[in-house]
Amino acid sequence: MKTVALLPAGSVSDEAAKLFFQDEDDQVQYRHHRMISDVFLSTVNDVSQYSVIPIENTIDGSVSLHLDWLVHEVDLPIQAEWVYPSNQNLIGRRVELEDERGEIDYSRIKKVISHPVAMSQCLNFIRKHLPHAETEHVSSTAESVRIVKDHPNEGMFAIGTKTAAINNGLDIIAESVTDHQNNYTRFFLVGNKPYQGMETEQIRTSILITLPEDFPGALHQVLSAFAWRRINLSRIESRPTKKKLGSYYFYIEIKYSLNELLLQMALKEIEAIGCHVRVLGCYPSYTYDQLTAKQHV
Repeated sequence: MKTVALLPAGSVSDEAAKLFFQDEDDQVQYRHHRMISDVFLSTVNDVSQYSVIPIENTIDGSVSLHLDWLVHEVDLPIQAEWVYPSNQNLIGRRVELEDERGEIDYSRIKKVISHPVAMSQCLNFIRKHLPHAETEHVSSTAESVRIVKDHPNEGMFAIGTKTAAINNGLDIIAESVTDHQNNYTRFFLVGNKPYQGMETEQIRTSILITLPEDFPGALHQVLSAFAWRRINLSRIESRPTKKKLGSYYFYIEIKYSLNELLLQMALKEIEAIGCHVRVLGCYPSYTYDQLTAKQHV
């Protein structure tokens, strides 16, 4: 039996995990947590084997808090990644908004609550229909829907998933309120146990590089080590080391397996100029199309 820690039932993380583990759902025990810190710590403390971590979104970009946890707070290797559509909806009790003609009156909404990332994905809808409403951030979209359920007739509505609305017996007031319909979230599966899943040709390696402080031009040499070997970098991001102002590490994703000799030689060259290299994981990468295709086999 696999044990998997993740954000609450009805969250995008919950929906994404159930798609990812669809072939072995009866062999997976899900442990839901309100806070992402508790998701990480569940696996750190061996309560679960894996944690499901949202790491990047089409609209909002990198989820910096979660990346910082991977870097600064825990030492959990990345075992797999996949993407899942992040379709947000306005959720609540329709009867609270209907006028005498049965039409929705958005002016009756006093407060909208959701996870900050989900909220930022729906800014156009909020500006157009709810500029008067107070906004409040909570730990997950599922938590926001639960709060709305517990506070009827207070003008409070949530942004969240259809699954969360169904689980809490609430209505979808407006469907797909995200700013762009091609909105996807990328997830990491992290843990110490190697993941055995379906085969894929897409393998990625994630590393952290900290530059030597007394080496001008070090970043240029780092990138050159990849460039002249024609190693494709799919992402590079700088984040503060939290040691002192102006000190950064570089998070880099590489479309190469760590087993490839070219990548091994590139990392040795980078270490030779005094950089510190930390490998966060070498892992299979799955697209949404790959995962949904399995449902129809």
